[in-house]
Amino acid sequence: MESRREFLKTAATGALLLGSQSALSLAKVADDHDAGKSRVVVARDPNVHSSPGQLDEKKAAELLDKAVASWTGREKPVDGWKRILGKDLGPDKVIGLKVNGLGGKGIATHAALTRAIAERLQQAGIKPGNIVIWEQRTNFLQACGFEHVDKPGQIRSLSSEIYGYEQTPVAFGTAKVKLARALTLCDMVIGLPILKDHQLSGVTFAMKNMYGVVEKPFELHANGCNPSVADLNCIPEIRQKVRFTIGDALSSVYEGGPGFHPERLWYPNALIVGEDRVAIDHTAWQMLERKRAEVGMKALEAANRPPRYIATAADAAHNLGVNDPQRIHLLEV
Repeated sequence: MESRREFLKTAATGALLLGSQSALSLAKVADDHDAGKSRVVVARDPNVHSSPGQLDEKKAAELLDKAVASWTGREKPVDGWKRILGKDLGPDKVIGLKVNGLGGKGIATHAALTRAIAERLQQAGIKPGNIVIWEQRTNFLQACGFEHVDKPGQIRSLSSEIYGYEQTPVAFGTAKVKLARALTLCDMVIGLPILKDHQLSGVTFAMKNMYGVVEKPFELHANGCNPSVADLNCIPEIRQKVRFTIGDALSSVYEGGPGFHPERLWYPNALIVGEDRVAIDHTAWQMLERKRAEVGMKALEAANRPPRYIATAADAAHNLGVNDPQRIHLLEV
């Protein structure tokens, strides 16, 4: 992990990059969105990779700062993070970072992004020992650049294979599951999914990342994961704790997912940020469809695997967010 001194140098650079936009103008962007709309920020940097497959950590941290500033309307990164944490900012609050490494090292949540977020959380007042990075399996966690570490006073990186699951199942609709203890110990969770095509559900991103917080996700894949994705996200512990998403679209696979297929790898060089998990997934889906069209591939509907769970999550029975583009305030920066 890069040193705090190195990261603070990065932070200063990020603040300079944002300097062309005043705090007032950023706040106006954030606060003047239409009432009733869900704000989603897509922040891009075409130079965030120094070479194909090689992420520039400094630029990744700067891109994170840009995304957070644009979403929160706060020029200083620490103020933006305090806005995101809200009531969950406090000395004893535990903040979880749910990464995704199911696809293997080639298509996993980038460690540089996760480390940058952990550093920003500390700068905002969260103790290192109250930051929990986790994944379902040890090899998934390793694909994201972390080993299972559970030591007092240190950032914790947990594999649910080792840390375990709650004994009592919880349920909503088709989802009856045992939750990861790493989830239940947290006061707030920030989802860090990676954008991928999925052979059954069409798209896997913010909501489907929650399959990694249950003991037996394979039981939730029937009918293209619909309505299971939406049902799972309605379980109170998930619905209430997972309140923000920093979606990793720095790299992606547009066909053959969720595993890694290097011949289908592409670099959107983007972060997709917001509170509304449905609006985020709708935005990510459209990004994926545009790439498929660009390379001459069928749309997911024509391929018989559209992500129907997104509309289900937005319906009256689930009410997890909005999927209507007219109700999404999309900021591309």
